[in-house]
Amino acid sequence: MRIKRTTPTGGIAKRTRLIAVVTGFVAAAAFAAPTASASASDARTFSTNQLTGVSTSVLKSDVAGTAWAVDPETNRVVVTVDSTVSESEIAKIKQQAGGNADAITIKHTPGTFNKLISGGDAIYGGGYRCSLGFNVHSGSTYYFLTAGHCAEVASTWYSDSGQSTVLGKNAGYTFPGNDYALVQYTNSSVAHPSTVGSQTITSAATPSVGTTVTRRGSTTGTHSGKVTALNATVNYGGGDIVSGLIQTTVCAEGGDSGGPLYSGTVAYGLTSGGSGNCTSGGTTFFQPVTAALSRYGVSIG
Repeated sequence: MRIKRTTPTGGIAKRTRLIAVVTGFVAAAAFAAPTASASASDARTFSTNQLTGVSTSVLKSDVAGTAWAVDPETNRVVVTVDSTVSESEIAKIKQQAGGNADAITIKHTPGTFNKLISGGDAIYGGGYRCSLGFNVHSGSTYYFLTAGHCAEVASTWYSDSGQSTVLGKNAGYTFPGNDYALVQYTNSSVAHPSTVGSQTITSAATPSVGTTVTRRGSTTGTHSGKVTALNATVNYGGGDIVSGLIQTTVCAEGGDSGGPLYSGTVAYGLTSGGSGNCTSGGTTFFQPVTAALSRYGVSIG
């Protein structure tokens, strides 16, 4: 079952096919294992164009529950598959790649890829809970960023589950393709510090593979892990495909969607979706925050 990482206020996760992390959307690379041992084909070198073509073929195969990115160290397209992907679907992926199928490395991760709705603090709207990502501004006008799939289900956001204290309204969102949203504060009595919890955030950047990162969300609190890939694409199913994501071993669960990914004072991303949970671990994907800042012309700090 694929569940998006949105959590209904009643506490029951809604079954959807969004790209955000599913309730328990974390799949750690440590849990991933290739389906086959090394062989003579591993010595083959693939060009950048070939790897790009293979990535496109994985997209065309349209198998929900898959995520993929090019690993420059192994010169392969690593396709991570969740527990719902069958052997026949894996064969379909390889068949679509044709003569370059050897460029694909299959890795399995527990759980299912889903969206997570709930930086850090809970926000409520449309009967769902997501997490606030980062407070941003354009001049003297203040906003906050969250996941695009959250904004797809609600247009007005509140700070409490009873939806009595309004925070603001959507100013724009993009999903699928990307997974970010901008919400303009309409309540002048609500503070909007440039912090995640007690951590001050002063800038935004793109992390490197291997960077230790921290995520905060309204369901599971604060957890850390490492970046395992950049520019990853995830197929959540139902046509909900998101590209350009940061893939990590940080865990997340339903309601954590939209929450911040950061390290020290630097903002990196917004929680989109993944597989697993914060008990067994998993793989989680994040929308790079720099894309949202550029799209809306807003700044952190």
